[in-house]
Amino acid sequence: MRWRWAMSVVPVIGLLAPVCAAQGQPTSPPATPHADTDSVVVDDKTEAIIKGALKYLASQQRPGGFWNDYGEAGQHPVALTGYAMVAFMATGNLPGEGEYGRAMTLGTKYLVDHIGSDGYISTQGTNMYDHGIATIVLAEIYGQTRDARLRPGLEKAVQLIISCQNNAGGWRYAPHSADADMSVSVLQIVALRAAKNSGIDVPQQTMDQAVGFIRTCYDKPSGGFTYQPNNHQPGFARTAAGVYCLQVCGYYDDPMVASGSKYLQKYGSQHQQQFYTYGDFYAAPAQYMIGGETWQRWYAGQRDLLVPLARHDGDMVHWDPLDGHYGALYATSVYTTILAMPYHYLPLYQR
Repeated sequence: MRWRWAMSVVPVIGLLAPVCAAQGQPTSPPATPHADTDSVVVDDKTEAIIKGALKYLASQQRPGGFWNDYGEAGQHPVALTGYAMVAFMATGNLPGEGEYGRAMTLGTKYLVDHIGSDGYISTQGTNMYDHGIATIVLAEIYGQTRDARLRPGLEKAVQLIISCQNNAGGWRYAPHSADADMSVSVLQIVALRAAKNSGIDVPQQTMDQAVGFIRTCYDKPSGGFTYQPNNHQPGFARTAAGVYCLQVCGYYDDPMVASGSKYLQKYGSQHQQQFYTYGDFYAAPAQYMIGGETWQRWYAGQRDLLVPLARHDGDMVHWDPLDGHYGALYATSVYTTILAMPYHYLPLYQR
């Protein structure tokens, strides 16, 4: 199959309509960004770092169109392909468009080719983490390109998420209804939201139950969120996921969002804590959606942390993960996405 797209890529900033209604009413964000939030820009030094990181990511793409830190037979090529493609989308690239349009075309084909008959996007050794990020990527691409060839596979991938939601409203590692945890559930919730944005049908009940699950992971004494309901062990990554889930479901002014944001501000400087990189992938858009001084402080802190730690190799740039989890490919994808957020290219990061 030969893949071609024809579209224009423009920054997208607009209204993210609420789709969830469980336990309180979601609120609509402003239709245009706050002036003080949009004063956050990518400076020249950071832009140079981003460009170098994109060159590094492009250099790491395998001939089959995927990315993988662990060799041809390594685990999680679907997930690593998804995270790399998010970084490219965050900088204005889509299949066939932008400096890295060909890389996006090949990556898209790889993900589509790995959608099973049941809708599960997987390779050997992958799980619902991989499926979630891959579905997010395909939904974002479909929403911006309207390429009809993507829709059948995307619909199957979304239906798999819907079908394996457990009775509590969450998701776990395997694609079937069992128990649930925050770290897997966030990817499925964001994938459903991205799919909904792109015009794919998502039952309201599924979203309502998902919000209900997120609320059961809230830890009132700390203001954070936990890995599973009522275990009273909040953490940075779990809280970032919880806040972001409520926001993508439209609960921008929810008290849990406000307290979770404060929790992130309190513990966000501890970048060597467990799963910091994973959590930062959600913490940055969560603070971005809050906007104002919260986002200004958060982005400045991330920029001041990440730019000096970038490792240069000629005109390429990469990062080792600050928390020691996974490899440079994953870390570079996440950190590039965060630094590029002021470009406003990703619809999921709209307010």
